[in-house]
Amino acid sequence: MMRKAGTRKAVRSERQTERGHRVRCSPGEGDSGEDRGMSDHAQNGWIKTSIRELEHAGDIVLGRGKVISQKDIEADPGDYPVYSSSARGNGEFGRYGKYMFDEELVTWSVDGGGKFFYRPKSRYSITNVSGFLRVTAKEKLDTYYTWAHLFSIWLTMTFNYTEKLHPSILRERFSFAYPPLPEQKKIAHILSTVQRAIEAQERIIQTTTELKKALMHKLFTEGLRNEPQKQTEIGLVPESWGVCKVGEVAKIQSGGTPTREAAENWIGGTIPWVKTGEINYCVIHNTEEKITPTGLANSAARLFPKGTLLMAMYGQGITRGRVGLLGIEAATNQACASITPTDKKRISSVFLYYFFEYHYEDLRKLGHGANQRNMNAALIRSFPLAFPKQDEQTAVVTAFESLDQKRALHERKKTQLQDLFRTLLHELMTAKTRVHDFEFTA
Repeated sequence: MMRKAGTRKAVRSERQTERGHRVRCSPGEGDSGEDRGMSDHAQNGWIKTSIRELEHAGDIVLGRGKVISQKDIEADPGDYPVYSSSARGNGEFGRYGKYMFDEELVTWSVDGGGKFFYRPKSRYSITNVSGFLRVTAKEKLDTYYTWAHLFSIWLTMTFNYTEKLHPSILRERFSFAYPPLPEQKKIAHILSTVQRAIEAQERIIQTTTELKKALMHKLFTEGLRNEPQKQTEIGLVPESWGVCKVGEVAKIQSGGTPTREAAENWIGGTIPWVKTGEINYCVIHNTEEKITPTGLANSAARLFPKGTLLMAMYGQGITRGRVGLLGIEAATNQACASITPTDKKRISSVFLYYFFEYHYEDLRKLGHGANQRNMNAALIRSFPLAFPKQDEQTAVVTAFESLDQKRALHERKKTQLQDLFRTLLHELMTAKTRVHDFEFTA
């Protein structure tokens, strides 16, 4: 492993947090990375240049991908990744039977916000809304270092939606600085070591997610006791499980929104106020907005206790149908439904939470509305429910909670590693920290 010798620094760029779906930076807003410690590079033996100059010297080649549609992929499926304009994940669009490249490249999303990706040597393609950069002067530049430098600049930029990151913009806006090749390779080794650790956490998270999905299907259809099954409105369930409508075992309520025209409803508010976007299969410990006691009294909003199950009845995209649990006492807006068991000895809120998580797609089919498919309290009350006796509920919940805890642990580790990566990226790319400041241990 590695550690930095001497006092640990924690210098970060002001805008190091990634923002998805960005396009080219606005004129004058972080256009070339000139203020990012570049003036120090010359003093440290670094060569300061630009993408245009590197291309002119023949040290790199810039290009675009080609049109590859979803129909093309469906007509010729295969094992070779196709990368497109998405800034999410690694930008993969699908798997194709053909490939364009079998080499190490830097690619970026022209339409998807300009995010840069390092592509190690393998067989893959990129679409026409992606660009590529090939390092030809291998004796001068390391490809991974080149990606890291461009990525570090991208993290500091502010983008708008009027222009795209065409190769011409890359030539025009991106400066570049690099140390001798041995130092580049050491920088690449440090950063790629952390990046591999991040990817390892992502694989664990993905595996845990898939395991939970499979376990939910097994437990909600077969139970824990290897018993016969019976057919219900929601499919097969264990024979001993009770079946009823949600409204028969739970009380459904919604909240409200204090008028924003009255400042006394909001200014200085201390009462957490949940919106549907904050309901996302988690325990809610804080809210973006808070209301005052006056706002609570003068609206349909009501306080719900800690442990209350909430469901998003409508919202943008995938929000509708999601559930969450209150980790605090809080009010909600009218788009949130609270679901409170009328007999907690018969059914628990946490069991219902996981039941609704498993039946997310079925819940979304309940929605109705002209422009977006919404849900309401009556529809939730009429939703069919299957549940076992309390002891089996507890065992089912414990199984799911253990997987949730495992995933949360690795999410935290991933976040810590991402913070470390960005800090190292900033310091190493601005030459504020040199590779000889690091010690490596087994």
